[in-house]
Amino acid sequence: MFDPVVYYILAGLLVFIIMFGIFLMSNVKYAKIGNILSAFAMLLAVLLTILQYEIIDKWIIFPYLGVGALIGIYLAYRVKMIEMPEMVALLNGLGGLASLVVGAFAYFNIGVDISNNFSYIVAIIALMVGTITFVGSLIAALKLHRIISGRPVRVKFYKTIITILFTLQLVAIVISPFKLINELLFVVLLVVISSLFSLVFTLRIGGADMPITISLLNSFSGVAGAISGLAIGDVLLVAVGGIVGASGLILTKIMCQAMNKTLIEILLGKTSNVIEVESDNEDENIDQSLEPKEDFKEIFLKSRSVIIVPGYGMAVAQAQQLVKNLADIMKKDGKTVKFAIHPVAGRMPGHMNVLLAEANVDYDDLYDMEVINNEFKTTDLVLIVGANDVVNPKAKTHEGTPIYGMPVLDVEDANNIFIFNYDLKPGYSGVSNPLYKLNKAHLFLGDAKETLKSFMDDLKI
Repeated sequence: MFDPVVYYILAGLLVFIIMFGIFLMSNVKYAKIGNILSAFAMLLAVLLTILQYEIIDKWIIFPYLGVGALIGIYLAYRVKMIEMPEMVALLNGLGGLASLVVGAFAYFNIGVDISNNFSYIVAIIALMVGTITFVGSLIAALKLHRIISGRPVRVKFYKTIITILFTLQLVAIVISPFKLINELLFVVLLVVISSLFSLVFTLRIGGADMPITISLLNSFSGVAGAISGLAIGDVLLVAVGGIVGASGLILTKIMCQAMNKTLIEILLGKTSNVIEVESDNEDENIDQSLEPKEDFKEIFLKSRSVIIVPGYGMAVAQAQQLVKNLADIMKKDGKTVKFAIHPVAGRMPGHMNVLLAEANVDYDDLYDMEVINNEFKTTDLVLIVGANDVVNPKAKTHEGTPIYGMPVLDVEDANNIFIFNYDLKPGYSGVSNPLYKLNKAHLFLGDAKETLKSFMDDLKI
């Protein structure tokens, strides 16, 4: 066991290393180093905890650590990049589950001796927030993996149910130090109430808002960890949990701004309206053909400026390498090629950046939406690969839809549009896309990897 001063110094040093690693992740060139550095610091934090609390002689903990490490290594190699959003959601949930267990053990005085009211209250809050995080993350993962529908679930008397469940949780926090009923029964009841609260709450959020939900749950997992640290009096857990919680909240704020929505509106399901406002008199130049026009080869060859818009469909098809190859070929032909990245493209923040980096696309070719949006008007050709909601013009005009008011890429302003999407169905928001009906749009429907390959074969490139 270390002297308290030495322990605090070591804990502070590890927290600094973790934060420095996160800082490095903001730079693409050093992101891998930052990730490894933070992960290594977390490993040292686990070892420091084992030594500080003199549990190194508890041999049973080491097989569990070994099993956990093997599972983590297996998942790192087994889980595809397309499944990473679900994986992140599940990891958030496991963080919440860990806080649930720590909070329960602290309340039962198992492994830690607490006797003051503050510690009991904090332990119950950790249990409650951990439960909400765990259940909410499971629902988010199931929606992302399409095991359950991504559409918002409308529950009768929603506001009444949520209000009652939330009030019961507040009452539980207040009475927790007095232990008016059996401790085990009290904890079980609170877990059930918190689970129902999270279940009803998360089901109401639509799939279009799931990226924000994931970042918020990520924050919750950190907050739950920090509260657990308060319950057991561990400063290192408080600090690391605080870092995760703060970074998650910052990311959530950025995501809300990118979608032009408030967090309250999203959490209350106000942005998940499934009713789409259609107009029979839309001023659109409609062409009923669902195949690329005969002149698409000529258009492609003559185009000198090209913008590629990647989306979730590219991730599903794992077509990023083909997209990169096509971009390289166009560059060799003297074309100017840029990638337009919408902040919420995919199923999690930075999803497209990671996929394109995996294919070794030069980061200097990636442009944020606010930087590149004005260039579509002077662009000869836009290649859309698996993107839908983030290029849907109805976000600007159709009130009452989930995407209304969300900033989108102005691809409709380009001279020509090639769309490599799987089908004509609406995106995750459920709002149909008028781009498919434009005369200047050429549709290449099907799996993006196959259609891109066929496209390149047709052009003999």
